[in-house]
Amino acid sequence: MNFQSVVPNKDISLFVKDILVFENTDTTVKTCLPFFADGYPGLMFHQTPAGLVVNPHQKLMPTLFLYGQTLKPIELEMNGAYRIIVFQLYPFLLKGFFNITPDSINDNCYDLTELKDFDVNAFSAILLSLTDTHQRVECLSHFLLQLFILKKQKLDYKILQVIKSIIKEKGTENINDIAKSHHINSRTLERRFFAETGLSPKQFAKIIQFQSSLEQLNYKDFTKLTDIVYENGFSDQSHFIKVFKAYTGKTPNAFIRQ
Repeated sequence: MNFQSVVPNKDISLFVKDILVFENTDTTVKTCLPFFADGYPGLMFHQTPAGLVVNPHQKLMPTLFLYGQTLKPIELEMNGAYRIIVFQLYPFLLKGFFNITPDSINDNCYDLTELKDFDVNAFSAILLSLTDTHQRVECLSHFLLQLFILKKQKLDYKILQVIKSIIKEKGTENINDIAKSHHINSRTLERRFFAETGLSPKQFAKIIQFQSSLEQLNYKDFTKLTDIVYENGFSDQSHFIKVFKAYTGKTPNAFIRQ
């Protein structure tokens, strides 16, 4: 499998965190790509002759779809060659861009055919007709930019500021302190944050904290497990194991062995 992370161009970097590209040309292999909670909903395009199935839901996905917060571990299953492009979105867009209740698609997906004045089937056909990954990324970027131009007045930019503060501190800063630094009442923040993202600020912070520990684990940037525990702000090892297992379905040691 070939993987690359593409930096979003400046026109969309306000609301797109990252662009991920997965490609495989082997027509004989079965691939299962694991995905865990990362705090970001996303727009996904795939070109897979045998289809893309999301497990454990055993759900066959359309060529282009929007997904919400992934809280429980999932796998993307493909047989044969595939191309996948994922636009990771900052989680303050779902309500303003797509006029949906964000928590309604937690661990779920949104059918883009429900968008008014947008022919998703025709757009998917255009994406499939392109032969170059760069062209597809540009086409999807243009689509999101046009949405932003139409919907930018409906976005809650204060919540974006809070989101970026939580990310910057890797989920370890006290939420009340973040609220004070952004001159917003804690209860108001709780209400507005949930309305825009489908998560509470504390839940989002916990996911960002988990992702930081997962990255350290994946890169084997530790001598012993307690290094990860304390460098990522967990109160103790049992707390870290509990959080890690909640989001991956495995203990850290079992994850390492796998």
